[in-house]
Amino acid sequence: MKYYYVYILECADDSYYTGITNNLERRFNEHKEGNSPNSYTKSRRPLKLVYNESFTDPNQAILWEKKIKGWSHRKKKALIENDWESLVAFAKSYKTNNE
Repeated sequence: MKYYYVYILECADDSYYTGITNNLERRFNEHKEGNSPNSYTKSRRPLKLVYNESFTDPNQAILWEKKIKGWSHRKKKALIENDWESLVAFAKSYKTNNE
């Protein structure tokens, strides 16, 4: 069975990078090596893999990645820390403040 991984990297500047891959180890090493000169993570190394989730359906993985990419820094941090109470609260406060 083929797996797809949605992952979050914590960068040296405390920002987060969210991505998707079918080979988590290879992709993390590519980020760490910094071979792509125009990539977001190139100038933000060292990097730490702080979250990943696997999917068997690539469409579900893509949807999850896009959803996370739209989240605030604090909401991503709550996901990384498995802080579901804060995750829900941040979602509610965002909805209330932006309606």
